[in-house]
Amino acid sequence: MAQAVFIRNPESIYRDEPGLRYNLPNQCLGMVKDTLGDWVVVYEGKRGAFGNVAVQKVVAVEPDPLRVGWHFAVFAPETLLQFETTVPRASADGLLYERRLQGPDGRAYSGGLNTSAVRRLTPAEFAAIVNAGLAEIEGADALPRLAEEEQAQAFQGFAEETAPFGAPPLKHDRTKLLGYRPYREQAFQRMVKRAYDSRCAISGLQLRNGGGRPEVQAAHIRPVRDKGPDIVANGLALSGTLHWMFDRGLIGIAEDHTILISHNKVPEDVVRRLIVPGQKLLPPASRRDYPHPEFLRYHREHIFGQMG
Repeated sequence: MAQAVFIRNPESIYRDEPGLRYNLPNQCLGMVKDTLGDWVVVYEGKRGAFGNVAVQKVVAVEPDPLRVGWHFAVFAPETLLQFETTVPRASADGLLYERRLQGPDGRAYSGGLNTSAVRRLTPAEFAAIVNAGLAEIEGADALPRLAEEEQAQAFQGFAEETAPFGAPPLKHDRTKLLGYRPYREQAFQRMVKRAYDSRCAISGLQLRNGGGRPEVQAAHIRPVRDKGPDIVANGLALSGTLHWMFDRGLIGIAEDHTILISHNKVPEDVVRRLIVPGQKLLPPASRRDYPHPEFLRYHREHIFGQMG
């Protein structure tokens, strides 16, 4: 197995399916096959976030049935984890995370390996990018990190003694933490709350407790049990009651962001009290964080109106 960085753009000319499949020519095939069963970093170019944005696990490589000489790298969709912070090409000290791209003058080469769609990462490079991407969000919206004993569980079996995640050393293999459900859930909560400014997307309420922490929760649109990924585009910031109603299929979201209601199950007075006037979803400030239409469609087809 080996780790690598996959370069893609949100509006790719290739037959990529973000979070599901990555289209690649035969010249990248050998390197991609080496990543089977391992994690890769997703990097978006200038037409996207212009940095490293996520990690995901590769589980298969399949021929592209429509193009001779092309293949797909197939991802496990439930492993997709968005970085809390987009990681640029260079660290704060000016060094490129991918050291082989750095020329003698300290700047990135303009051609050669720099133009490759798939590039192998050393364990140290992978760890440095992931550590930067998982840097804790500061401020009142940030949940506390896992307790030290929970960190120990995530790293159980390492030869070296573990340290709290607050300042993670590069010597650790980060892949064990990437698959650790309690950590992923907390990261997802932080990112969604930040994207929605801790405001409920359905009621419009922005409540905080006595300690200044937001009362809003982060709901998965496509549930984790159905292989929903931990990315902001698969999340909604909702109050506790509305989170429960959304998960139970009592409310849903239409393609145009109209809030759908199971009127045979939800009384009209509840609608008036809990749903924002106009019954339109209140989206995040950035269009990049809007709920993805495919996740909303999945919820409408498999959850909304299906449960009691």
